[in-house]
Amino acid sequence: MPKTVLEAVGLHRAYGNVQAVDNVSFTLAEGGSLGIVGESGSGKTTTARIVVGLERADTGRVLVHGRDRTEHRRGRAHRLARAREVQMVFQDPYLSLDPRTSVGAALRETLRLHFPDADHPRRIAELLDQVGLGEREAEALPRQLSGGQRQRVAIARALAVEPAVLVLDEAVAALDVSVQAQILNLLADIREQTGIGYLFITHDLGVVRCVTDEVVVMRHGRIVESGPTAEVLARPRHAYTRLLLDSVPRPGWDPRSIADARRAL
Repeated sequence: MPKTVLEAVGLHRAYGNVQAVDNVSFTLAEGGSLGIVGESGSGKTTTARIVVGLERADTGRVLVHGRDRTEHRRGRAHRLARAREVQMVFQDPYLSLDPRTSVGAALRETLRLHFPDADHPRRIAELLDQVGLGEREAEALPRQLSGGQRQRVAIARALAVEPAVLVLDEAVAALDVSVQAQILNLLADIREQTGIGYLFITHDLGVVRCVTDEVVVMRHGRIVESGPTAEVLARPRHAYTRLLLDSVPRPGWDPRSIADARRAL
């Protein structure tokens, strides 16, 4: 039985009178892949930001290997240790990469911060090879790379700190379909090689079907359904999950029927 690497317990986050996250709990096994799916405004991205530490929950806890990440102790060493537990890959890597810094220099800076005594040139080469890039990309600036290459750089930088969990927030949503498939295959290979746990935040049920073992469906900040991905997608119990499945475009798809169904929920 795989051990639990990540656990969210009773997370709540409100903005004024709006409950963005309302009593959200889930677990992620070591080497597992969990998808959090829902439409815009469902609370999935806020949940991810709480897990990473970019936002604080009003109440509830996030634990990695049983250690409570919601205990905000001061000090640089504690902040670095927290960063090494969980890393995040965003939808648009260009916004998170310094446009004036080459790929190799960005990776070197991350390694210097977290592993000052490591063999940085060797580790940079390993990371680039792991994500399918080489020396030419190491010397390039972000603007000189394609969208898929930039996302590979973002993944390499996240992996540089050797996290237990990688949170991917719509990480392939902005890519062409063929490039999406390449990145998802890459992520599957990395998970198999390293045993890292993935938390996928997405609205795309195709991504969920391809790369997750378990899925959590969120609506209006609450979990409405969860379970093994294959089971939930094959036999959805909640009307909202069925609506999401029906929203996948097919020949003859009429968006008006989906809008009518959403209003009826």
